[in-house]
Amino acid sequence: MNAMPTPTIDELTLADHPARWAALGFTVADGRCRLGAVEVCFSDSQDGRGIVGWSLRDLGSEQLDGLPTTGSQRPTPASPAPAHPNGVVAIDHIVAVTPAFARTVEALQTAGLDLRRVREEPTPAGAPRQAFFRLGEVILELVQEPDEVIERGGGAERPARFWGLALLVEDIDRTVERFAGHVSEARAAVQQGRRIATVRRSAGLSVPVALISR
Repeated sequence: MNAMPTPTIDELTLADHPARWAALGFTVADGRCRLGAVEVCFSDSQDGRGIVGWSLRDLGSEQLDGLPTTGSQRPTPASPAPAHPNGVVAIDHIVAVTPAFARTVEALQTAGLDLRRVREEPTPAGAPRQAFFRLGEVILELVQEPDEVIERGGGAERPARFWGLALLVEDIDRTVERFAGHVSEARAAVQQGRRIATVRRSAGLSVPVALISR
Protein backbone atom coordinates (compact mmCIF):
# COMPACT_ATOMS: atom_id res chain seq x y z
CA MET A 1 0.00 0.00 0.00
CA ASN A 2 1.37 3.42 -0.97
CA ALA A 3 1.94 5.89 1.82
CA MET A 4 -0.10 9.08 1.73
CA PRO A 5 1.95 12.16 0.71
CA THR A 6 2.68 14.55 3.56
CA PRO A 7 1.56 18.19 3.28
CA THR A 8 3.84 20.84 1.81
CA ILE A 9 3.48 24.62 1.69
CA ASP A 10 2.31 26.23 -1.53
CA GLU A 11 1.73 29.86 -0.49
CA LEU A 12 2.32 32.03 2.54
CA THR A 13 0.48 35.36 2.83
CA LEU A 14 1.99 38.29 4.72
CA ALA A 15 0.30 41.56 5.73
CA ASP A 16 3.07 43.68 4.23
CA HIS A 17 3.57 45.93 1.23
CA PRO A 18 5.83 44.19 -1.30
CA ALA A 19 7.97 47.33 -1.64
CA ARG A 20 9.24 46.87 1.91
CA TRP A 21 10.61 43.44 1.00
CA ALA A 22 12.04 44.65 -2.29
CA ALA A 23 13.88 47.42 -0.41
CA LEU A 24 15.59 44.76 1.71
CA GLY A 25 16.99 42.99 -1.35
CA PHE A 26 14.28 40.43 -2.12
CA THR A 27 13.32 39.76 -5.73
CA VAL A 28 9.65 40.79 -5.91
CA ALA A 29 7.52 40.65 -9.05
CA ASP A 30 3.79 41.23 -9.45
CA GLY A 31 3.42 41.56 -5.69
CA ARG A 32 4.90 38.13 -5.02
CA CYS A 33 8.23 36.71 -3.93
CA ARG A 34 9.37 33.07 -4.07
CA LEU A 35 11.50 31.76 -1.23
CA GLY A 36 12.67 28.28 -2.15
CA ALA A 37 9.57 26.28 -3.07
CA VAL A 38 7.18 28.64 -1.22
CA GLU A 39 5.33 31.46 -2.96
CA VAL A 40 5.10 34.48 -0.66
CA CYS A 41 2.10 36.74 -1.33
CA PHE A 42 1.66 40.20 0.13
CA SER A 43 -1.63 41.58 1.40
CA ASP A 44 -1.09 45.20 2.37
CA SER A 45 -4.39 45.74 4.15
CA GLN A 46 -5.67 46.54 7.60
CA ASP A 47 -6.99 43.00 8.11
CA GLY A 48 -4.10 41.70 10.15
CA ARG A 49 -0.41 41.69 10.85
CA GLY A 50 2.38 39.25 10.15
CA ILE A 51 1.44 35.90 8.61
CA VAL A 52 -2.25 36.08 7.79
CA GLY A 53 -2.64 32.72 6.05
CA TRP A 54 -1.10 29.85 4.11
CA SER A 55 -2.11 27.16 1.64
CA LEU A 56 -0.94 23.54 1.86
CA ARG A 57 -0.89 20.65 -0.60
CA ASP A 58 -2.05 17.11 0.32
CA LEU A 59 -3.88 18.34 3.39
CA GLY A 60 -6.29 16.05 5.21
CA SER A 61 -8.17 18.91 6.87
CA GLU A 62 -8.11 22.71 6.83
CA GLN A 63 -8.94 22.81 10.55
CA LEU A 64 -5.52 23.51 12.06
CA ASP A 65 -6.65 24.81 15.45
CA GLY A 66 -7.09 28.38 14.28
CA LEU A 67 -4.17 28.75 11.85
CA PRO A 68 -5.82 30.31 8.76
CA THR A 69 -5.40 27.55 6.18
CA THR A 70 -6.63 26.61 2.71
CA GLY A 71 -5.89 23.54 0.61
CA SER A 72 -3.96 23.78 -2.65
CA GLN A 73 -3.90 21.58 -5.75
CA ARG A 74 -0.96 23.32 -7.41
CA PRO A 75 2.16 21.20 -7.95
CA THR A 76 5.49 21.99 -6.36
CA PRO A 77 7.44 24.44 -8.59
CA ALA A 78 9.67 22.62 -11.06
CA SER A 79 12.01 25.56 -11.64
CA PRO A 80 14.35 27.05 -9.02
CA ALA A 81 13.39 30.29 -7.29
CA PRO A 82 14.84 33.56 -8.61
CA ALA A 83 18.04 34.67 -6.91
CA HIS A 84 17.67 37.28 -4.19
CA PRO A 85 20.39 39.97 -4.08
CA ASN A 86 20.44 39.78 -0.27
CA GLY A 87 21.48 36.10 -0.27
CA VAL A 88 18.27 34.63 1.18
CA VAL A 89 17.59 31.23 -0.41
CA ALA A 90 14.53 29.76 1.32
CA ILE A 91 12.33 29.67 4.40
CA ASP A 92 14.05 27.64 7.10
CA HIS A 93 11.13 27.51 9.51
CA ILE A 94 7.79 29.11 10.36
CA VAL A 95 6.92 29.72 14.00
CA ALA A 96 3.42 29.33 15.44
CA VAL A 97 2.40 29.60 19.09
CA THR A 98 -0.39 27.93 21.04
CA PRO A 99 -1.87 28.13 24.54
CA ALA A 100 -2.96 24.47 24.29
CA PHE A 101 -0.02 22.43 23.06
CA ALA A 102 -1.56 18.94 23.01
CA ARG A 103 -4.74 20.20 21.34
CA THR A 104 -2.85 21.93 18.52
CA VAL A 105 -0.44 19.01 17.98
CA GLU A 106 -3.42 16.67 17.66
CA ALA A 107 -5.14 18.95 15.12
CA LEU A 108 -1.98 19.21 13.01
CA GLN A 109 -1.39 15.46 13.04
CA THR A 110 -5.04 14.77 12.19
CA ALA A 111 -4.60 16.99 9.12
CA GLY A 112 -1.62 14.88 8.06
CA LEU A 113 1.30 17.08 9.14
CA ASP A 114 4.49 15.13 9.80
CA LEU A 115 5.49 15.47 13.47
CA ARG A 116 9.24 14.88 13.70
CA ARG A 117 9.95 15.54 17.36
CA VAL A 118 8.92 17.31 20.56
CA ARG A 119 11.55 19.27 22.47
CA GLU A 120 10.82 19.24 26.21
CA GLU A 121 13.25 22.02 27.08
CA PRO A 122 12.48 25.68 27.75
CA THR A 123 13.43 28.23 25.10
CA PRO A 124 15.39 31.40 25.99
CA ALA A 125 12.02 33.22 25.98
CA GLY A 126 10.58 30.78 28.53
CA ALA A 127 8.36 28.61 26.34
CA PRO A 128 8.27 25.17 28.02
CA ARG A 129 8.26 22.96 24.91
CA GLN A 130 8.15 22.90 21.12
CA ALA A 131 6.99 20.53 18.39
CA PHE A 132 8.57 20.36 14.93
CA PHE A 133 6.63 19.39 11.81
CA ARG A 134 8.22 18.76 8.40
CA LEU A 135 6.46 20.47 5.49
CA GLY A 136 8.69 19.71 2.52
CA GLU A 137 11.78 21.91 2.75
CA VAL A 138 10.23 24.01 5.55
CA ILE A 139 9.83 23.21 9.25
CA LEU A 140 6.81 24.37 11.25
CA GLU A 141 7.94 25.08 14.80
CA LEU A 142 5.02 25.03 17.23
CA VAL A 143 5.78 26.76 20.52
CA GLN A 144 3.77 26.39 23.70
CA GLU A 145 3.06 29.71 25.38
CA PRO A 146 4.46 30.11 28.91
CA ASP A 147 1.87 29.89 31.71
CA GLU A 148 1.98 33.62 32.44
CA VAL A 149 1.30 34.43 28.78
CA ILE A 150 -1.66 32.00 28.72
CA GLU A 151 -3.11 33.59 31.85
CA ARG A 152 -2.53 37.13 30.60
CA GLY A 153 -4.14 36.26 27.25
CA GLY A 154 -7.33 34.96 28.83
CA GLY A 155 -6.74 31.22 29.09
CA ALA A 156 -6.04 28.19 26.95
CA GLU A 157 -9.27 28.32 24.89
CA ARG A 158 -7.69 30.71 22.40
CA PRO A 159 -6.65 29.27 19.03
CA ALA A 160 -3.11 28.77 17.81
CA ARG A 161 -1.61 31.63 15.79
CA PHE A 162 1.31 32.30 13.49
CA TRP A 163 4.20 34.29 14.94
CA GLY A 164 7.27 34.62 12.71
CA LEU A 165 9.72 33.39 10.08
CA ALA A 166 13.34 32.28 9.95
CA LEU A 167 14.93 32.67 6.52
CA LEU A 168 17.85 30.56 5.33
CA VAL A 169 20.85 32.48 3.94
CA GLU A 170 24.01 31.41 2.14
CA ASP A 171 26.35 33.95 3.76
CA ILE A 172 24.90 35.51 6.89
CA ASP A 173 27.58 38.20 7.19
CA ARG A 174 26.92 39.39 3.64
CA THR A 175 23.16 39.34 4.19
CA VAL A 176 23.47 41.32 7.43
CA GLU A 177 25.52 43.89 5.53
CA ARG A 178 22.91 44.02 2.75
CA PHE A 179 20.17 44.81 5.28
CA ALA A 180 22.01 48.08 6.03
CA GLY A 181 21.44 48.48 9.75
CA HIS A 182 17.98 46.91 9.83
CA VAL A 183 19.28 43.68 11.41
CA SER A 184 21.19 42.70 14.54
CA GLU A 185 24.70 41.30 14.48
CA ALA A 186 24.90 37.57 13.78
CA ARG A 187 25.26 35.39 16.89
CA ALA A 188 25.35 31.69 17.71
CA ALA A 189 21.96 30.01 17.19
CA VAL A 190 20.38 27.33 19.39
CA GLN A 191 21.10 24.87 16.58
CA GLN A 192 24.74 23.87 16.94
CA GLY A 193 27.03 25.25 14.26
CA ARG A 194 24.53 27.78 12.93
CA ARG A 195 24.33 31.57 13.33
CA ILE A 196 21.29 33.80 13.51
CA ALA A 197 20.45 37.49 13.25
CA THR A 198 17.17 39.29 13.94
CA VAL A 199 15.58 41.80 11.58
CA ARG A 200 14.84 45.03 13.45
CA ARG A 201 11.57 46.95 13.55
CA SER A 202 13.21 49.71 11.53
CA ALA A 203 12.89 47.43 8.48
CA GLY A 204 9.14 48.09 8.59
CA LEU A 205 8.00 44.47 8.35
CA SER A 206 4.84 43.36 10.15
CA VAL A 207 6.16 39.86 10.81
CA PRO A 208 9.13 39.00 13.08
CA VAL A 209 11.91 37.72 10.83
CA ALA A 210 15.23 36.06 11.66
CA LEU A 211 18.07 35.19 9.29
CA ILE A 212 19.83 31.87 9.87
CA SER A 213 22.87 30.23 8.30
CA ARG A 214 22.96 26.66 7.04
